[in-house]
Amino acid sequence: MNLCTLAYPTLSTSDYQKIQAFRKQNDMHYRIVEPHFTFAFPFAMWELEPYRAEIRKQAQGFQPFRFCIRCAALCKDAFQDLYHVLLIPDEGHSQMIKMHYILVADRLFPYRLLDVSFIPHLGVGNTQDVLQCVEMVEHWNQESFLITGQITALDIANYEHGTVETIERIPLGE
Repeated sequence: MNLCTLAYPTLSTSDYQKIQAFRKQNDMHYRIVEPHFTFAFPFAMWELEPYRAEIRKQAQGFQPFRFCIRCAALCKDAFQDLYHVLLIPDEGHSQMIKMHYILVADRLFPYRLLDVSFIPHLGVGNTQDVLQCVEMVEHWNQESFLITGQITALDIANYEHGTVETIERIPLGE
């Protein structure tokens, strides 16, 4: 298993449709996974039950929170010859960073990729052509936009064979 922890945000219908229309044209992961924030990247070294127990333990005390996105940015993939278009939250950013570092502390820490920066984001596009990726970022940023939503739960998922399957949803604040 390739276990990971994601949050599928609650979005307005219009924001969801805007994101998905763009992803359909520009994101190779469009059919694999819904718009999401990744809080713990896939780990192949864990058995399901210890991973679930660790994420449940570390998620205690987190409450649902709102976020707001106003910009897109370019990011070079750390492992592939690929560039990504990321929608990065302004508001909620610090909560997401804190959540990530708490979730991957303790027992998951030895498996964390310390040479890869954690940037909270919704991925909306990717390509090997950096200039095409810059055009996508400029498309988002050419006019002011506002995407708001809420993180209310974490999903423990398995990412294998080109699919992402939720194993368990952990509501925040319980």
